[in-house]
Amino acid sequence: RAIVFLLFSIFFRVKVIGRENVPSEGPALICANHVSELDMFLIGYRIKRLVHWMAKEELFRNPVLRFIIRKLGAFPVRRGTGDIGAIKTAVKLLNEGHLVGIFPEGHRRRKKGVMKVHAGTGMIALKTGVPVIPVSIDGTCRIFSRIRVIFGEPFIPGTDDGSFTSDDYRRVSEQIMQKVYSQMED
Repeated sequence: RAIVFLLFSIFFRVKVIGRENVPSEGPALICANHVSELDMFLIGYRIKRLVHWMAKEELFRNPVLRFIIRKLGAFPVRRGTGDIGAIKTAVKLLNEGHLVGIFPEGHRRRKKGVMKVHAGTGMIALKTGVPVIPVSIDGTCRIFSRIRVIFGEPFIPGTDDGSFTSDDYRRVSEQIMQKVYSQMED
């Protein structure tokens, strides 16, 4: 954390807003837009808790990188499939009281505006009932650029009767990302 703090202080102009919206204990689902390879560090370096990130399985193929990102709390997800194992891991971590981080759009996107989201995020949010913290990364991760990291107010998505359909999962994933992108307009 100290190394990342030092590097970001030297090479970027990062402004963190709403850090107090991350609970000091208990489970929460952090959902963010994904603009660069540094996003999980930008989100995690100024909060006091470890975020367990869902990361593409390709990152786990290199043994050195696998060791490092596992130590940082990441767990693999197979993209392009409904990876039930990754969803179960996220649910387990949340049930144990951890923070779990997900990029609901699934991959990096440089332009603002919601693209296709994956229903798994909504499934995790609805099945666990934990607070969702929308996080916006506004800016580009070029050297000496200005970047805003905005932690929005937590909310708990749900339906009235407690039964969920695949449409509910997708709708909630879209709702989460709409909150993420709307924070950048402030």
